Amino acid sequence: MIDLRSDTVTRPSREMREAMARADVGDDVYGEDPTARALEERMLALTGKDAALFVPSGTMGNQLALLASTRRGDEIVIGEGAHMSFYESGAAPALSGVQFAVAGRGGLFDAAACAAAIKPDAYYHPRTSVIALENTHNRAGGMVFPQADVLAIAQVARAHGLALHCDGARAWNASARTGLSMSELLAPFDTASLCFSKGLGAPVGSMLVGDRDRLRLAHRYRKMLGAGMRQVGVLAAAALFALEHNLPRLADDHARAARLATSLRALPGVEVPQPETNIVMLHVGARPAADVVTAARAEGVLVSAFSPSTIRLVLHLDIDDDAVELAASRLERALSTPR
Repeated sequence: MIDLRSDTVTRPSREMREAMARADVGDDVYGEDPTARALEERMLALTGKDAALFVPSGTMGNQLALLASTRRGDEIVIGEGAHMSFYESGAAPALSGVQFAVAGRGGLFDAAACAAAIKPDAYYHPRTSVIALENTHNRAGGMVFPQADVLAIAQVARAHGLALHCDGARAWNASARTGLSMSELLAPFDTASLCFSKGLGAPVGSMLVGDRDRLRLAHRYRKMLGAGMRQVGVLAAAALFALEHNLPRLADDHARAARLATSLRALPGVEVPQPETNIVMLHVGARPAADVVTAARAEGVLVSAFSPSTIRLVLHLDIDDDAVELAASRLERALSTPR
């Protein structure tokens, strides 16, 4: 079975498991886990931020950032289909008491669209407090948020006294695609959530980075939400291994995504936009996407229905060149299966 549902399906390699087994650990609630501290220090060096906090998931990283930067009744400016509103179980309104305003269309937006989404300063409006960008944008097909737009949006945020957050679950892919370092990509942001369990292949974990005052609050909120972890070094070791061994190979996933898209684009009745990173979107026209998912599974390929007419395929470190070719041929058969 070739699993293209997500880059979260990877399993830790034998070498990663050995690194986890060897990890030097301590009680992290006391601040005594040396491997967790080493990971946070490594992330500070990579991102150029003042403080870092290891968290179980990207969702928690995003929600901690909102808790540290908002008051109840505030509004957050996001792009269409943002993970924070689409895939986090309503956490932002439930935990922080905030609502969302959507800027632009298709997930990405520019400074003008951002400014238009900010509410005027009046008591009868919600107070806009945070602008949140997703880079790369999942529902937009792994698109990279153009850095020129990020910088222009940051100027809007500063002019209005707003915080700027990056949902950077796949920011590593944005860095690999653009050639910009993580510190360059994240320089405009007050906070950023970065995931280890997607393209980097670790089993668990994300990192929230940002300024010290917000991260101090986030640390408190992490405890309140039940994520004060103990001997967490066994997980931090996997993330450190991923940074050392799996970060440099992300461009391979991008190349394989492009190759798979080219193969599928030749099939009749489908539309396949050119992928920018490791996500391929397959628009199947009038045929229900759920039917294609079922037919693909029967052929030995796992894919996700992303809309009634769209399939998402994600390349990751468990998919090599041979698997790409095999997946293309199997998907061709699945798409030719009678409805």
